[in-house]
Amino acid sequence: MSSDHSPFYTPPRFSSTFDRDAIAQIQRAAATGIYDIRGGGAKRKVPHFDDLLFLGASISRYPLEGYREKCGTDVVLGTRFAKKPIELKIPVTIAGMSFGALSGNAKEALGRGATAMGTSTTTGDGGMTPEERGHSTKLVYQLLPSRYGMNPDDLRKADAIEVVVGQGAKPGGGGMLLGQKITERVAKMRNLPVGIDQRSACRHPDWTGPDDLAIKITELREITNWEKPIYVKVGATRPYYDTALAVKSGADVVVLDGMQGGTAATQEVFIEHVGLPILAAIRPAVQALQDLDMHRKVQLIVSGGIRNGADVAKCLALGADAVAIGTAALIALGDNAPSLEEEYKRLGTTAGAYDDWHEGRDPAGITTQDPALAARLDPVKAGHRLANYLAVLTMETQIIARACGKSHVHNLEPDDLVALTVESAAMAGVPLAGTSWIPGKDRY
Repeated sequence: MSSDHSPFYTPPRFSSTFDRDAIAQIQRAAATGIYDIRGGGAKRKVPHFDDLLFLGASISRYPLEGYREKCGTDVVLGTRFAKKPIELKIPVTIAGMSFGALSGNAKEALGRGATAMGTSTTTGDGGMTPEERGHSTKLVYQLLPSRYGMNPDDLRKADAIEVVVGQGAKPGGGGMLLGQKITERVAKMRNLPVGIDQRSACRHPDWTGPDDLAIKITELREITNWEKPIYVKVGATRPYYDTALAVKSGADVVVLDGMQGGTAATQEVFIEHVGLPILAAIRPAVQALQDLDMHRKVQLIVSGGIRNGADVAKCLALGADAVAIGTAALIALGDNAPSLEEEYKRLGTTAGAYDDWHEGRDPAGITTQDPALAARLDPVKAGHRLANYLAVLTMETQIIARACGKSHVHNLEPDDLVALTVESAAMAGVPLAGTSWIPGKDRY
């Protein structure tokens, strides 16, 4: 480079390949010799719901009037085989987040907020806590490969069972819970030593394929007297085949989680480079259900980066029956609150970017097992904030549905959508805006 005083001075130019973030990651790896671990979901920009737009009603469609004409939001999950399907008032559920990853107060707050809006919450890894069961009128019990905290009596106490095959942030990989969060209570629930890092298995110990999964689902039905809906959760990788095989195995509900979905702690390289954006996964999953004549008979829940009512409405329009939120629910409770900026700075980060959930030092009292920090979260107030957020999601979804002339949010359909990019049009299976062209139509 020439001197500043040279007439041919060239200013510094950063590489788009080796940008500041890539350089920092290389330097960290060189200094430590270990891979980076963090919580949250993918931070890279991928095609998402912002690349879709709704076509509101005009002359060719007839809109519903404001808040005076009814627009239903209820959904029933588990209608295929379960004697007692789950009836929800809204099409938004709370995704599985474990006690261990979250504090007891956070789990209670999730239960309170979900119950206030007539929807369900989910246990996550590590078992069922009294805080969550006691404040959740509808609770889904997750059965994960680790079997941590697995208890047949708790299975019977739950309102549904979710067999977790994969998670959007880490499909094909197991979870982590580092030693600083393995307190005596967490250790007792998971049958682990106190203070020792825990890594969950990446696959179930007692089955290896769809035929075995069918046997496991039958076993779970027998344990619960065929009352509870059985969900199967998969990370978005091969959604057509995974959905079809889950249906073949006897699932009542398929849960599909995209790469924007969060995690308590996983390798950074896994979060950013494995799996599909949820936008690319919904239509193939729906196609599988349609090909098997099981669409709406086996319900589809999708998750991964749901933020607002427009995202919810787009998922429903693409064929989902409901959505699940995780990261957004934590933000509603108080995660990454600007009021805690000074404390985030002391942790080397800033409000809105804090993702070191595995360290257990969360100043919001949500992703921690430190008693003093956990006590900062008032579960009643936090539950009220979550209920407010769920109410707004629902109202926004209704507003869009009414504008499209729908008397129920489940009447939204792909014909109500267009895409802004060729990529999103191909992924969602809807026309590129201003055209009738659907790239790659009939190719899933």
